[in-house]
Amino acid sequence: MLYEEAIDYLYTRLPMFTRDGASAFKKDLSNSLRLCAALGDPHRQFKSIHIAGTNGKGSTSHMLAAILQLAGYKTGLYTSPHLVDFRERIRINGVPIPKKEVAGFVDRSRSLVEEIQPSFFELTMVMAFAYFAREHVDIAVVETGLGGRLDSTNIITPLFSVITNIGYDHMAMLGNTLPEIAAEKAGIIKPEVPVIVGERQEEVSGVFDRAAAERQSVLTYAAEWWQPVAQQRGEAHQEIEVVHRSDGGHFRYALDLMGGYQARNLPGVLQAVTELRSQGYAIAEPDVSAALKQVQQLTGLRGRWETLSTRPLVICDTGHNEDGWREVLANIQATPHAALHLVIGVMRDKDLSHMLPLLPTHGRYYFCQVDMPRALPAVELLEQAQGYGLSGSAFPGVMPALQAAKTQAQEADLIFVGGSTFVVADLLASHDAGADGSRSNTG
Repeated sequence: MLYEEAIDYLYTRLPMFTRDGASAFKKDLSNSLRLCAALGDPHRQFKSIHIAGTNGKGSTSHMLAAILQLAGYKTGLYTSPHLVDFRERIRINGVPIPKKEVAGFVDRSRSLVEEIQPSFFELTMVMAFAYFAREHVDIAVVETGLGGRLDSTNIITPLFSVITNIGYDHMAMLGNTLPEIAAEKAGIIKPEVPVIVGERQEEVSGVFDRAAAERQSVLTYAAEWWQPVAQQRGEAHQEIEVVHRSDGGHFRYALDLMGGYQARNLPGVLQAVTELRSQGYAIAEPDVSAALKQVQQLTGLRGRWETLSTRPLVICDTGHNEDGWREVLANIQATPHAALHLVIGVMRDKDLSHMLPLLPTHGRYYFCQVDMPRALPAVELLEQAQGYGLSGSAFPGVMPALQAAKTQAQEADLIFVGGSTFVVADLLASHDAGADGSRSNTG
């Protein structure tokens, strides 16, 4: 089987949440356990860190992987979804899984797929675990896909768990209140396994306190130990100064991840480093600083307040729920610009009554949709947006919308592209290919 054939098989044969929505979400772990059992339980053959949360879990996963990698550990990284290349989901020391590994795994697993009928996410996760086990990684950073308790990744028993924060997202599957959503995320807490929660949110902290107590797990709120006290954005990096509350020590980090919201993610990352050190991992402070300065280069992370071109400034971000939008809008406000143009697309299952009221009425909107069944048609998005005083036009795709924005924008303007991970994925795929089909860095 060739790589292209394997990818086609994965996309067309297996239920995908990104394409099919809730029907592809399996609310139990039986398929994952059966798949792993058939492959010799690879999830038991490497050490891991398990990361969940509504927002920030992707950035947190990549920052931790970068730190472990620079500290000299062979580091696996499993994240989802991918933006441009399927192989982004599975990396070792920042290098994507080879195409021949993907093709070989799919080819060997076809009879197993016919027997167990797994989802796309279940099979690709087991592919990652089998690859990590075979390559003898020292440690793997594993990001949940959806929720926690019933997420396929919850078959692992990690060194510790990290939960970044809780917000409104995927309510149809996780619950309509923050405590209900928190209870699903808290499902990754294992008996006697430490857990780090990035932020203490009064509405949900009791959920984590009870879950940790019931499972005799040591619970630490990272924000109670690490306090960001200053944040300054430069051209290529932002500097975040944090204070360790126990001893008053000051630390200054330069991050290549430019979103202002990284100041909320950083305490959880630093507390995770503290936990790793307590468990015997040798991580020098210079490695932490150096890793945070080059997360994108070390791990391949994309789409976090990423600048694609200037004059006019074009920036994309994968924030796609209420809290994610609040952070995006704070970044927009902090970015010098004249007029604001927004290329926006969303999925059908998003609660627009939470998102649309946040958006600035002074912006010019270019509503679009990606080519997948879950996407909300641009015309419908436009109609709903008009009810909140937002004006603009509808376009059949991301690139036509962006081209229209570029036509209207002046050099000092800002064009923001987002609303959905898949809008950003579509944008980056076209951007990387370039107008002539070759790779381009100019946009």
